[in-house]
Amino acid sequence: MVSEFHMQLAPWAVRISVLACLLCSAMSVRADATTQPNFVVIFTDDQGYQDVGCFGSPDIRTPRLDAMASQGMKFTSFYAQPICGPSRAALMTGCYPMRVAERGNTKQVHPILHQDEITVAEVLKTRGYATACFGKWDLAKHSQTDFFLDLFPTRQGFDYFYGTPTSNDRFANLYRNENLIEPKTDMATLTRRYTDEAIDFIRRHRDEPFFVYLPHTMPHTRLAASDDIKGSSPRGLYGDVIEEIDFNVGRILDTVESLKLDDRTYVLFTSDNGPWLNKNKNFSDGHLPKDYGGSAGPLRSGKVSVFEGGVRVPAILWGPGRVPAGTTCESIATTMDVLPTFAALSGAEVPSDRVIDGKDIRHLFHGDFSAADPDRAYFYYLRIHLQAVRQGKWKLHLPRAKEPIGAAPFGRNTHIAPADRVGFAQPFLVDLENDLGETTDVSDQNPQVVRRLVALADAMRKDLGDFDRVGDKMRFFDLTGPRPTRPPVPAPRKPAAKQSKHLSTDKAK
Repeated sequence: MVSEFHMQLAPWAVRISVLACLLCSAMSVRADATTQPNFVVIFTDDQGYQDVGCFGSPDIRTPRLDAMASQGMKFTSFYAQPICGPSRAALMTGCYPMRVAERGNTKQVHPILHQDEITVAEVLKTRGYATACFGKWDLAKHSQTDFFLDLFPTRQGFDYFYGTPTSNDRFANLYRNENLIEPKTDMATLTRRYTDEAIDFIRRHRDEPFFVYLPHTMPHTRLAASDDIKGSSPRGLYGDVIEEIDFNVGRILDTVESLKLDDRTYVLFTSDNGPWLNKNKNFSDGHLPKDYGGSAGPLRSGKVSVFEGGVRVPAILWGPGRVPAGTTCESIATTMDVLPTFAALSGAEVPSDRVIDGKDIRHLFHGDFSAADPDRAYFYYLRIHLQAVRQGKWKLHLPRAKEPIGAAPFGRNTHIAPADRVGFAQPFLVDLENDLGETTDVSDQNPQVVRRLVALADAMRKDLGDFDRVGDKMRFFDLTGPRPTRPPVPAPRKPAAKQSKHLSTDKAK
């Protein structure tokens, strides 16, 4: 085990050493495509919990995702993070975004993932995997034009990249590897073209194990659908976008089956956070044809919130012969589990020089729900603020102000409905089995549960940190002086007197 001192003193050397050891191990064991599974992760942007037919959508038609669930497994307690960039950091590193190191040691709204963090792609490379990313990256700075090229997917373990640096807030520039090929590309073509490229990659690497990461640009904020689909959904343009994604998920599954790779391929479909409710009339769940945001269904609130609607997302796992068909997993699982689970399934080693928050959930993938950890906890951070904790059916909202400073710039949270912009003077305990809408405080009836969850939160603050303290295991790789005592956040921006129309606006989306 590498000491914390040495991690801080020379993190780049530590990472090189760790990767070198893993690569040496990989060289001694030639990858065997007949036994090592392939992995495909399809990651949508701002798709709500109920925006899939099999999760209850009344008006968005998703026959391929529904069939995927009937042939595989639905996860009904699957967690991401409240906003885009942190969700991608968690998926790539297997860690809470609060834990990962960022360039410059700041805690950005959208993490600028430090080059010495180790991604799931890098872990799989040690076992001979071909790796590719198709779509939105968002870990090299939240900008289409002002980002760090040396933090692109091609520098973080991916052999190939075809996609865009970040969100389509105003436009999307399209890159192949590190070369800009289409400034301000036609977003209506992206879902199909990402899928085309992914299918081509799968075909070219059918004889070796592969990892395909497909983070779609949409739905997010600028909606667009191809001419073949636009105008066909009863749910309007938002429905068109989801139905086009559904169709292209089917193309991926069909390709895997036609190449006879289905018996050794896992396909995971999920979303990066809940629906963008301020794109809907009156911040309601999306249901009108002109609503440009999604629906969390029975869950409360949406994106940029730690209510369930902000972080609990639809998730479907497909793997014929390995994933039991027609099953539903109710156990807690998260995007952070992808790295350790894929590592275990591939025979790779999880980095041992750092804390990995995710868990190996192979047992859940294969339907052994009795092996689930009943004591597993999930911690809800909004920005650098720990706001809630869940264990089993119990979720405790911790005391917080209505406009908490730790959630800045979302202290005054205009992304969610006014009714959900609330504070809690005392711990607010919810029984999620009976109250998915998080309406009723049952702390008075369950004081021992409150004490247990408060203790878990206190332990996590010490380990990972909170808005007023740096945790013992929070990572900083660029320190030249003492560790900070509070999470370092960027200085507030000064309003510009006049902004050129040619400058990108990197607002938190």
